[in-house]
Amino acid sequence: MVPIFASFSLLLISALFIVADCGSIGVNYGRIANNLPSATKVVELLKSQALNRVKVYDTDPAVLHALSGSGIKVTVDLPNEQLFAAAKSTSFANSWVQRNVAAYYPHTEIEAIAVGNEVFVDPRNTTKFLVPAMKNIHQALVKSNLHSDIKISSPIALSALQNSYPSSAGSFRPELIEPVFKPMLNFLRQTGSFLMVNAYPFFAYESNTDVISLDYALFRENPGVVDAGNGLRYFSLFDAQVDAVFAAMSALKYDDIRLVVTETGWPSKGDENEIGASAENAAAYNGNLVRRILTGGGTPLRPKADLTVYLFALFNENNKVGPTSERNYGLFYPTEEKVYDIPFTVEGLKNYHDRRSPVAGNQPVNGGKGGVSKSTTGNTWCVANGEAGKEKLQAALDFACGEGGADCHSIQPGATCYDPNTLEAHASFAFNSYYQKNGRHMGTCYFGGAAYVVTQPPSAYSILLSLFNSAHIKLFSA
Repeated sequence: MVPIFASFSLLLISALFIVADCGSIGVNYGRIANNLPSATKVVELLKSQALNRVKVYDTDPAVLHALSGSGIKVTVDLPNEQLFAAAKSTSFANSWVQRNVAAYYPHTEIEAIAVGNEVFVDPRNTTKFLVPAMKNIHQALVKSNLHSDIKISSPIALSALQNSYPSSAGSFRPELIEPVFKPMLNFLRQTGSFLMVNAYPFFAYESNTDVISLDYALFRENPGVVDAGNGLRYFSLFDAQVDAVFAAMSALKYDDIRLVVTETGWPSKGDENEIGASAENAAAYNGNLVRRILTGGGTPLRPKADLTVYLFALFNENNKVGPTSERNYGLFYPTEEKVYDIPFTVEGLKNYHDRRSPVAGNQPVNGGKGGVSKSTTGNTWCVANGEAGKEKLQAALDFACGEGGADCHSIQPGATCYDPNTLEAHASFAFNSYYQKNGRHMGTCYFGGAAYVVTQPPSAYSILLSLFNSAHIKLFSA
């Protein structure tokens, strides 16, 4: 007989899956490869996995024909190289919409047009053509009476942000605000559209493995990170990145604009220096992300903002250039075999478990000087390594007081521990706060070599350090 509490718990979980207001999952169908199945087979694969949204990077006729009558909602792309023509010529925009959208709609359920992709990092300097191109494509949709059904936006990379942490301090790059972001966000508001964002926690983790927990990056259980700016606690890097964009829009008074994550993913393989690229981590990231999105709930900053998220990507693409990871973001091999097994539906989530390896190793070994671990001492503290250099200390301090969730109120101007007002003193305070908060675990006092463990309280240590560094003290005076 099943205990009453257990039965109730199962009933509650089932009810959550049934009634929860939730987002949706789509997938990016890239085709930079020479060994992919036909478009017809790809559509059958999408249907077999109950993936009902797909984003493509062009308007290939074979793909759009194959999607006709499938019931799959489609986002198409006007490539960056056509932005100039679309911006300068309304006749080009009208012709493009007629050939690539109107000719297929409504049998092919095109729901959005991505005008360009990550335009701000395009080496061809197409940024100034973006908003005019979006407006001309929209007018072409109006001309065809499709503007109510098909939305226009443009995916931005997180590099468009000047600040991304703490999330509450999110802001766009100043040089893009007046010429691009304000007119673009105004256009999105007027047309009832949304901002498209490409977000990759993998890149942030790979570059900062010494300060970002793998569990935090993979949606696994973790103590969370408190945003010092608003007190909100984050349990995933993905949510923190998304809220940085929401905060950036809010700073410009565009709180009402929705957001769609048009790309996110994790590579199943990488080069030796691409830390974290593995099938296990890719399965954890994408599987836990699907669960996070489909079981409802927004972000800490926007709790009601249920998200539509497009996983990157459907296939491993063997002709992509760059590091090994670029060719290994796929959910499927070209043979249509899964790279790893994760669900894409609420039904599939009922039997989903994140199968993490029993071997730990996401925390770096304490590699700073005087590395003293909790296991070999009684009381230990974390202090800044002055030899690390100002740039590394500042970056580590920013993380500790931001995503790291250290309590840095006491080192603000006028506060009790503001003096001595030096980078090293403030960093020591923040590093120790982070270290103690995380239970003095091995690896939490490292910060890429910017910190190390001591066996004396930081206050006493700081006095000794000040004495030794003071230009007025001569240790070897006659």
